[in-house]
Amino acid sequence: MIVQVRRDVVRMVHACQSGHPGGAIGCAEILVCLYFNVMKRNPQFSMNGFSEDIFFLSNGHLSAVWYSVLARSGYFPIAELSTFRSIDSRLQGHPATHDGLPGVRIASGSLGQGLSVAIGAALAKKLNEDSSKVFVLMGDGELQEGQIWEAALYAPHNSVDNLIAMVDYNGAQIDGETNEVLGLGDLKAKWEAFGWIVITVDKGNDIEAVLAGFNQAIENSDCGKAVIILFTTQMGNGVDFMMGSHHWHGKAPDDLQLRSALSQNKETIGDY
Repeated sequence: MIVQVRRDVVRMVHACQSGHPGGAIGCAEILVCLYFNVMKRNPQFSMNGFSEDIFFLSNGHLSAVWYSVLARSGYFPIAELSTFRSIDSRLQGHPATHDGLPGVRIASGSLGQGLSVAIGAALAKKLNEDSSKVFVLMGDGELQEGQIWEAALYAPHNSVDNLIAMVDYNGAQIDGETNEVLGLGDLKAKWEAFGWIVITVDKGNDIEAVLAGFNQAIENSDCGKAVIILFTTQMGNGVDFMMGSHHWHGKAPDDLQLRSALSQNKETIGDY
């Protein structure tokens, strides 16, 4: 499934010559494991998400990978992936709620907001005596937003322990390496200082390591503290000319590059 999702992403971004392929395929393992192995979910989508785990994509520019995983896990027809970023498509460049795309509960892409929304959803579940969990994915460059750290203070203070946050820690953002743009320092120490349980996964592109990280996070949830997983990933993982380069944050492959990317990721299930 990971290979098929990579194929979907590069084909979607190539077709419209717009999008963010590097980060999208770099966190494919995280989203595939989350939707196919971790979350208790229902593709018969309801906005309130009662009695099911729910997910928010805070770094909404990675929409292509989310759309692929949603389609491949039964939320809407796989053929709809061909409409990515088209006028009147439900699959806009940044996820939106206007057209009721199943799986999407908030418009995202204005960076820094997803953690706050996820905390609100987690508190709502507690009020509704709903024992299911809330997951949210953020980018590492996104952690340069001040709102993230306001939310990071709020969750432990209010014992939001049914929340599992995640960081796609690839060290790259649109303007360069995160350490050069605005260094993040010791993220593990920072989150621990804010009162979170921190799980580190150094091999965020390894399925077994990702699943182990999720299992550890779930084991530590419902214990009075919010949990965050720091997934160390590689931007563009699985496509050699994209790997580790911030230049593929928001750049579409040309025809030759598409053929190269697809040749490195042989079809596993079937393209749309």
